[in-house]
Amino acid sequence: MRWTVHSEKPLYTDSWIDVRVADVELPDGHRFGHRVIRTPGGAGAVVGDGHGNVLLLWRHRFITDTWAYEIPMGGLHEGECPEAAAAREVEEETGWRPGPLRPLVRTQPSNGLMDSEHHVFVADGAERIGEPTDTWEAERVEWVALDRVPALVREHKLVGGTSMNALLYLYAVGGPGPQD
Repeated sequence: MRWTVHSEKPLYTDSWIDVRVADVELPDGHRFGHRVIRTPGGAGAVVGDGHGNVLLLWRHRFITDTWAYEIPMGGLHEGECPEAAAAREVEEETGWRPGPLRPLVRTQPSNGLMDSEHHVFVADGAERIGEPTDTWEAERVEWVALDRVPALVREHKLVGGTSMNALLYLYAVGGPGPQD
């Protein structure tokens, strides 16, 4: 059943986030104000090494006070295509330049609250180009066996929605090799 949106009004807006209240009506006629967060999309990549490992960041997220693995990912710059943003983010956050990228998944990590769409790509290899330039992004950057992903989820060492979606999907389809 589709909800009817009668209007949206801003509550708070800055360069990162646009929080709104939407006047929505349910199919049964019930009408109420629903909070909506409008944010730009993001892009990232799962980079494989050809030996069953993927390049991950081990990082702390202060909002949830959580340490966990994540794929390299970040926001799209104005006018930047998702594939270019994903390659840029991998380089900045890891110091590795990914090989050719191909689409893996598109995900809406919290579509009941926000409209952000994340574009995740996959690369079958990477070239080490130096140290990460975004040194605040991760405690460490490491190659992690893709077959460890289910255990990382169970151990709460992989908790971020986009990273979990991408890695579990890749695990389910059998790794970063060519896909149908």
